[in-house]
Amino acid sequence: MRIELPSFCLVALIGASGSGKSTFARRYFKPTEVLSSDFFRGLVSDDETDQGATDAAFDCLHYVAAKRLEAKRLTVIDATNVQKSARAQLVRQAREHDCLAVAIVLDAPAELCLKRNESRPDRIFHPNVVRRQIRDLKAGLRHLSRDGFRFTYHINNPEEEVEIIRKPLWNDRSGEHGPFDVIGDIHGCYDELCGLLENLGYAVDRAAAAAEHPEGRRAIFLGDYCDRGPENVKVLRLVMGMAEKGAGLCLPGNHDMKLLKHLQGRQVNVSHGLDITLAELETEPPEFIDRLKEFLGGLTSHYVLDDGKLVVAHAGLKERYQGRASGRVRDFCLFGETTGETDEFGLPVRLNWAEEYRGQAQVIYGHVASLSVRHLNKGTSKNPIE
Repeated sequence: MRIELPSFCLVALIGASGSGKSTFARRYFKPTEVLSSDFFRGLVSDDETDQGATDAAFDCLHYVAAKRLEAKRLTVIDATNVQKSARAQLVRQAREHDCLAVAIVLDAPAELCLKRNESRPDRIFHPNVVRRQIRDLKAGLRHLSRDGFRFTYHINNPEEEVEIIRKPLWNDRSGEHGPFDVIGDIHGCYDELCGLLENLGYAVDRAAAAAEHPEGRRAIFLGDYCDRGPENVKVLRLVMGMAEKGAGLCLPGNHDMKLLKHLQGRQVNVSHGLDITLAELETEPPEFIDRLKEFLGGLTSHYVLDDGKLVVAHAGLKERYQGRASGRVRDFCLFGETTGETDEFGLPVRLNWAEEYRGQAQVIYGHVASLSVRHLNKGTSKNPIE
């Protein structure tokens, strides 16, 4: 069985006592990555089997888990986790630290769990305890995704060989280096986009909706490809084509996500230029609409590039959110920091998060209109697009 884990996530091992969770954890994870409820019981009471120390043990466990997640360390919770309330607490903790929650279920037969517990003198409790744990486990299996686990893996056979592959999060492209040309908020201005790319040295093929740089430079598009301008479909075709050829990296803007919602049949307010984009799309074939939905739906909120020295997002990103994944992070990338209020024009009231930014990475973003490039704090590069 192949298990793919984000390099930074919270992993919940789920299974009855005797299902092999601790053995599994020792085999596939570093000792420092595993937080065992038994260990913390022993830590607070000198007895790993002292059920009276459970509350104190889990207080300690969750405290250490929080510190690891703050530091963006993969964290494995070795406890039964068969009850919905226990799993909910883990999902809640993952969300608080803007990371993904992963469930690995060890669904061993009751007979095997009981046999293993009988061979362990420190596991003296009634067989009904194990049977109740298995019953609780079975009742919750179908709802793990709905409970908030982004990925779930189910191991029925405890003897099954497992391969665990750790993969960077989608937003982690820190191994990729420039030079990059960062372009924001095109808003349907196709001729201007082509002219800008040509000025940057790209060979633009308008007929093929493609552009490449002879020296291998790549464009980073910060989103808001559509609305307001006169040629939205042409812009979308070009950036999609560049992304497919590897000549560009694309991020979502708030206008793009609003368009996606409309294409998915969800209710949105057709305003701020969306009507222009929709009028153009009415003449496009269904194949293009499907391709567009797949493209927009696959966009990642932000990217961390160049060994972590560069972060790009439509509306910017605070240091605490960089390299993390959650709805909160995505909303910040799309809208910036807002108060939740709107002004007299119906636009969100924004806070200038960048004025207080002191992170190590240079953050390049668009979203807010400006007549010139602005540099704040450490963002003092003379050429911010390289």
